[in-house]
Amino acid sequence: MLVLNAEKRDMKARAGKVRKGGKMPAVFYGRKEKSTPIAISAPEFIKIWKKAGESSVITLKGDFGEHETLINDVDAHPVTGVPRHADFYVIEKGQKVKVKVPLEFIGVSPAIKELGGTLVKVMHDIEIEAAPKDLPKKIEVDIAALVDFNSQVLASQLKMPAGVSIAVGAQEVVASVAQFKEEVEEVVPVDVLNIELSEKKGKELKEGEEAAEGATPAAGAAPADAKKAPVAKSEKK
Repeated sequence: MLVLNAEKRDMKARAGKVRKGGKMPAVFYGRKEKSTPIAISAPEFIKIWKKAGESSVITLKGDFGEHETLINDVDAHPVTGVPRHADFYVIEKGQKVKVKVPLEFIGVSPAIKELGGTLVKVMHDIEIEAAPKDLPKKIEVDIAALVDFNSQVLASQLKMPAGVSIAVGAQEVVASVAQFKEEVEEVVPVDVLNIELSEKKGKELKEGEEAAEGATPAAGAAPADAKKAPVAKSEKK
């Protein structure tokens, strides 16, 4: 059993002052339990948090009595990751709880080992329902059932410990296998002969246009677009 000592916290005291004293501000609450601010040992909480996660029961003990709780939320520093505040949810005696537990993928998949597929983890954790004493720390997923690219592991296929049931749809996909496809870029061969002929033809055309533009009409020659004067007919005598 995991036990964490706590003491009621004066709401007038700033959180920074509480942390300077080596403690961490926290709160516990429940469906039938009012929200109560508390202070707990920061080092002790970090030790228990790493061991228990959010799916193990933690007993809070203090001047308020004892409460079986689950870690419901943890506020950590965005840079250092050090916990700054924690929420504890008080469990009602005799009641089952719903929590998310991590999934651990085990076994060897023929589709991955023999066919070169890639494991697709559709879920990384799964919501379960159980009495506090039956809550597991993790659920194993055997990927040996993934024999080809059409195979899937469904939530209903997971082996649950005694007293534990899944709280998601039975047909929810937990894992599958993707086929690796290497994209090959098609290279179009370059026709060097056609390029050379096109360049030569373009060069000759350009030279012809430049020659035509540079030519000047001969002296006395009429403009190309001038109209011819009509020839007078001789009169018969």
